[in-house]
Amino acid sequence: MAQSVFLQLEFYLLILFSLIFPAAIFGTMLLKKAISRTMVFLFGVSLLLMAGADIILLRKLALMASNALSGSEDKFFNSEMAVSLYLLPAFLAGVGVNIISHILIRRLREAEDQFERDAKR
Repeated sequence: MAQSVFLQLEFYLLILFSLIFPAAIFGTMLLKKAISRTMVFLFGVSLLLMAGADIILLRKLALMASNALSGSEDKFFNSEMAVSLYLLPAFLAGVGVNIISHILIRRLREAEDQFERDAKR
């Protein structure tokens, strides 16, 4: 008999990349009093990569569930419930893009200010 999709390594990786690692990143960013731009940028990129990994793992789990003997797993991963599973990676990707955008906008603003200071001399 085939093992349940919920007992596969991919499912546990999905939990890590969807909940545990992002929570650690958010906690680190919120609790540290000072954090470098490089670290913030790397956190943003990490969130984007985790969102991509989540999508890949969800697709693989859906395929595994469709091949499983249990119909409940197939219904879980290939129904309206599956749409809600894709919301978390979309959220993580959105936050990651927002963090990267924040870093880039601040850097561009500083470069513009420097240009204006140099032009006044």
